[in-house]
Amino acid sequence: MAAPGARGASLSGLLPAQTSLEYALLDAVTQQEKDELVYQYLQKVDGWEQDLAVPEFPEGLEWLNTEESLSIYKDLCGKVVILDFFTYCCINCIHVLPDLHALERRFTDKDGLLIVGVHSAKFPNEKVLDNIKSAVLRYNITHPVVNDTDASLWQELEVSCWPTLVILGPRGNLLFSLIGEGHKDELFLYTSITLKYYKDRGQIRDEKIGIKLFKESLPPSPLLFPGKVAVDCATGRLVVADTGHHRILVIQKNGQIQCSIGGPNPGRKDGMFSESSFNSPQGVAIADNIIYVADTENHLIRKIDLEAEKVTTVAGVGVQGTDLEGGEEGDKQPISSPWDVALGTSGSGRSDLKKGTCLRFAGSGSEENRNNAYPHKAGFAQPSGLALASEEAWSCLFVADSESSTVRTVSLRDGAVKHLVGGERDPMHPLGIKVVDPKTKQCTVLAGTGDASDASSSFAESAFNEPGGLCVGESGRLLYVADTNNHQIKVMDFEARTVSVLPVFKSDSTTVDGSCPREKQKTVPKVPKSAAHVGLPPVTVHPGQALQLRLQLQLPSGAKLTEGAPSCWFLEADGSEWLLQDQIPSGDIENISNQPAISLQIPTDCLSLEAVVSVIVFLYYCSADSSACMMKGVVFRQPLQISSTQPACAAPVELTYAI
Repeated sequence: MAAPGARGASLSGLLPAQTSLEYALLDAVTQQEKDELVYQYLQKVDGWEQDLAVPEFPEGLEWLNTEESLSIYKDLCGKVVILDFFTYCCINCIHVLPDLHALERRFTDKDGLLIVGVHSAKFPNEKVLDNIKSAVLRYNITHPVVNDTDASLWQELEVSCWPTLVILGPRGNLLFSLIGEGHKDELFLYTSITLKYYKDRGQIRDEKIGIKLFKESLPPSPLLFPGKVAVDCATGRLVVADTGHHRILVIQKNGQIQCSIGGPNPGRKDGMFSESSFNSPQGVAIADNIIYVADTENHLIRKIDLEAEKVTTVAGVGVQGTDLEGGEEGDKQPISSPWDVALGTSGSGRSDLKKGTCLRFAGSGSEENRNNAYPHKAGFAQPSGLALASEEAWSCLFVADSESSTVRTVSLRDGAVKHLVGGERDPMHPLGIKVVDPKTKQCTVLAGTGDASDASSSFAESAFNEPGGLCVGESGRLLYVADTNNHQIKVMDFEARTVSVLPVFKSDSTTVDGSCPREKQKTVPKVPKSAAHVGLPPVTVHPGQALQLRLQLQLPSGAKLTEGAPSCWFLEADGSEWLLQDQIPSGDIENISNQPAISLQIPTDCLSLEAVVSVIVFLYYCSADSSACMMKGVVFRQPLQISSTQPACAAPVELTYAI
């Protein structure tokens, strides 16, 4: 029901007024102009004779992350509420979550803001509460979530797209809607001005909502949503993407953890094992003591060198990319939510590890189920698994295309994309293991009862819960399965026709609950008086931009970096420390001919329109005849002017200095 004295509402009632606002915002130049336009819009909408009132949550719904069910017109009265209409298998919905997390870091319920996830299932299996619980854990959702099994609120408001964000005023009155992903700037703008508008009128209440996180009721687990598993053919050991713990595990055949890299918290840092971090890694592939990782939420491909015990970035810049063509060097090529990786030595296109370039192999970039003889005209819908068959009989890449519920093939000869099996509705949530014969296109059940549960028995009596990855080991005798929602690695024995759980346990030299003890963060050494100070012209940036700072340092003729000495760089922002929150603050300079590019992620919630970032460099080098070793300090001072207008192309900043 709606609030007393209000009219029942759908999102279409906002359309004329909000469309006019959006057109006006396109012409606005300064942030002040945008703030004033939104404020005036709120005055107009708030002055309507009757509110466009959101319907009340239906009674009897299941809630997560709260002490009890919530009422819009009782518990949430006096709050600015954002309703996130989502479903947990929608990748676009997942892309919105970092924006909501950032908003929750800036505003809390004490400030008058509360986000409520309204889970509105696309498929029947998505209505099951246990599956939604798994998603709440996997994506670290800490705001209230309601399971609207019949999509009642969705239908009442005439929502038409996943995801949709709806912003409500403190009376449950509809104010804004944002459809799809990629509206972070508008989300922050609308929310901040709405809080200010209603605070000015004394309508915001600062009472806390009773939050009781679901994850705090669970016992600790050695694995949390393991996404993928790969086998090292040379040694038989396993590589597991322990996705929920944000780490990569190397596990011996008996289940003993040999190595733990990253975790337990999300992050984005290259370096030695003790300091490196990942964010919800998925795909893994291993060869010659090198592991490649699809670091999904960081939008990166990472490389783990097991011998050097070091993590580096192969592709991606750390923010979600929209480039559909590719062609850049790996660490300069933006990519979007990579979900799997496969290693191969033949074929055309893809990422060339020797050249370091990233190329589009197949797909138009549009989410669709489209096969085509021309690979760039074909369409995929959230591909989540890859398997390479480079043998002459097949010469193709098999693709598990989740949203289209198909297995597709991409020819390594000419790139043609073809359908293999699938297409029926709702096999996106696998509850068993199936076998596909590529010749006959026959698909049969190998193991699993079809129920979302956990049982280890014979093939026919075993049970799985949305397994996300598998690999073959022991010369084809065993199949290892990442049983994702059961938080296990299961082992299928083809000779005995049984399914068992791999016992994952730690040794004295590893830990199950996180990485090795982390090194303390480096402190900036004292800058010598002889250091060179280089002032740079101001650069205009926008919130959310990844600014590239490229070091271009030149040593004296014949000189070389001192081996073993800590040549390095640091970031500082005196007076604007907010600029460096969640940044990688320092790094090593190991090779003067291949100097690092420093990525500075401009925060979305900038506290000032002007800031200065300093890059401090310490170089240790030896003269040409090695008769003397020197240290040189260089301080680059880069002023930043922060604008809400996004530039057409953000050129990297060259930090050039010759000693």
